[in-house]
Amino acid sequence: MEEAKQSGRKPSRKKNAPREGVKKNLLDIDGQTIELTERVVNMARVAKVVKGGRRFSFNALTVVGDGQSYVGLGFGKAKEVPEAIRKSIEDAKKNVMKVKKKGATIPHEVIGRFKSARVMLKPSAPGTGIIAGNSVRAVVELAGIHDILTKVLGSSNPLNIVKATLDGLRQLGGIEEAKLRRGIPLPALFGNYAKQRRDEKRKAMAAAVTAAPAAAAVTTTN
Repeated sequence: MEEAKQSGRKPSRKKNAPREGVKKNLLDIDGQTIELTERVVNMARVAKVVKGGRRFSFNALTVVGDGQSYVGLGFGKAKEVPEAIRKSIEDAKKNVMKVKKKGATIPHEVIGRFKSARVMLKPSAPGTGIIAGNSVRAVVELAGIHDILTKVLGSSNPLNIVKATLDGLRQLGGIEEAKLRRGIPLPALFGNYAKQRRDEKRKAMAAAVTAAPAAAAVTTTN
C-alpha cells in the first residue's frame, strides 16, 4: 500500500471486492439503521413555454422502502433525468412511514383516497401474491407486503394512485388500537363472539350426551 502511494499508482483492488466510497441508501429511524431500495414509478418530460421557445425539464416519481415495513414517496424535478431521480430519492427519505402488517398481508380491508383516486386494499390468503398494477405494486412490495388484493378506482394519474395507496396503508391498525380509540373492551368490540361460540359448543355437547342413551335404548329393544 505504501509503495503504491509513493510510486503514484492506485492501490490494487481484489476482484469482486466492494468499491471504496460507495454509499448505500441508509436511513436512521426509530433508533435503527435501515437500508432502502428505490424504484422509479414514473418519469415525465414537461415543457415550459417562454418568450424564446420551450424549455424542457423532467419529473421523477420514486418510491423507497426496506422491504420489511418502511416505505416512502418522493417527487423531484430537474433539467436532467439523473438529477430528477436523485432529488426524488432524497425527498422520499424525508417521508418514510411504517406500515402495520399481519404476517405477509394487511390486517383488514381499507380504501385509500387522494383527490379523485381511490385504491381498495384487501388482505388475502398466503400464496395469493400481489394483485395490483405497477404503481400500487411498487408501494406494497417495498413495504414488505407479499399477499394482497387491490383495485384502483377513479384517477389513473400515477402520483395520485401512489398517494392514495399510502393513505390506505396509513389507516391500517390492530385490534388493540381500535380498543383504545373506542374505549371499549375486546369482548364488546367483537360482540362477545368467543363466549357465544363457547356456549354453542356446550349446548351441542349436552345434546349429544342426551341423545346417546336414547339411541342405545332403541338399539337394545330392537
